Amino acid sequence: MPVGLVCPACGRAYDDRWRCTCGAPLDFASLPRPDGPAPDFSAFDGRHGLWAFADFLPVETPVSLGEGLTPLVDAPAWDATFKLEYVSPTGSFKDRGAATVISRAVDRGVGRVVEDSSGNAGAAIATYAARAGLDADVYVPASVTPAKRRAIESTGARVIEIEGGREAVAEACRRAVERDAEPRSSPERAASGGGWYASHAWNPAFFVGTATFGIELAAQRDWSVPDAVVVPLGHGTLLLGAYRGFRALVEAGWIDELPRLLAVQATGYAPVADDREGTAGDAATNDLADGIQVRAPVRRDDIESALDATDGTAVAVSADAVRAALTDLREAGFGVEPTAAVAPAGLRTYRDRGVVDADADVVVPLTGRAK
Repeated sequence: MPVGLVCPACGRAYDDRWRCTCGAPLDFASLPRPDGPAPDFSAFDGRHGLWAFADFLPVETPVSLGEGLTPLVDAPAWDATFKLEYVSPTGSFKDRGAATVISRAVDRGVGRVVEDSSGNAGAAIATYAARAGLDADVYVPASVTPAKRRAIESTGARVIEIEGGREAVAEACRRAVERDAEPRSSPERAASGGGWYASHAWNPAFFVGTATFGIELAAQRDWSVPDAVVVPLGHGTLLLGAYRGFRALVEAGWIDELPRLLAVQATGYAPVADDREGTAGDAATNDLADGIQVRAPVRRDDIESALDATDGTAVAVSADAVRAALTDLREAGFGVEPTAAVAPAGLRTYRDRGVVDADADVVVPLTGRAK
């Protein structure tokens, strides 16, 4: 039986719903935790990818393309360790969330999923839906890059272009989801299979997938955590996933402490960093890091709580800083997209400000492959 959902804001419980009637995002009512001490990393079967950590996942039907267990490699030029999320099946860390959200869709008997995305999340959801034999509609900005559109369309998903920014795209998608939730008024509507919102921002199943980033990172380090993890921040799918993964390990008794979570946003799209630094509107808009252009994160309160709980914070970086970091990464052999250069650019800012010591143990995920 699929695990139900609960609203952390008002306490209402649901079998399944994309958000609470009070407007807040939902979470799972309960999450599994393994018994006993942490096993040796060698006990996990690498052939299962992130599903090697199934004891932490509240889904029953794994839909997989081999996602997870991404490499952890030294990056001496940055005095850091990189986790290469861009080698995931569709080229981004969002495969983690797509695998678990589509697995829940299968558990719920869904026939068609709906998502809104500027690129990577849409490609991941469409690909995993195809893997599971589900139909998919993906709402995208009309300005989406041809490469990202092709990646979505190649799965057989239907791409729906919306004029305007990401907020307009998300609103159009949510309106469609709400229409599909209405009683079917015709045989055609009844045959459509509905539209289940597989949102990377709203659906709690996405976040249990990205939580495997933190679980896996600690496992690869023999159940230790770094001093800090520097992550790009848009809707917070990776930051919150990392936090929830590390917290799950503390709850299981497999690690003793949480690493600092240091977020990096793009200038002009930096609500968290701007509020913490008092810099709203002080910098030019960074349109290079298109994967994190989010001005109103759905789970903003959770993001703030995760930063506070880990003694973390947030900074914003310019297009020039991202461009320079991207050049350095590619010249060092890391074939990433611009948004993936945001975290290394942010690490430089954190070091320049003395937030991260020169000898600190730091992990930086490289989140997306060059398209």
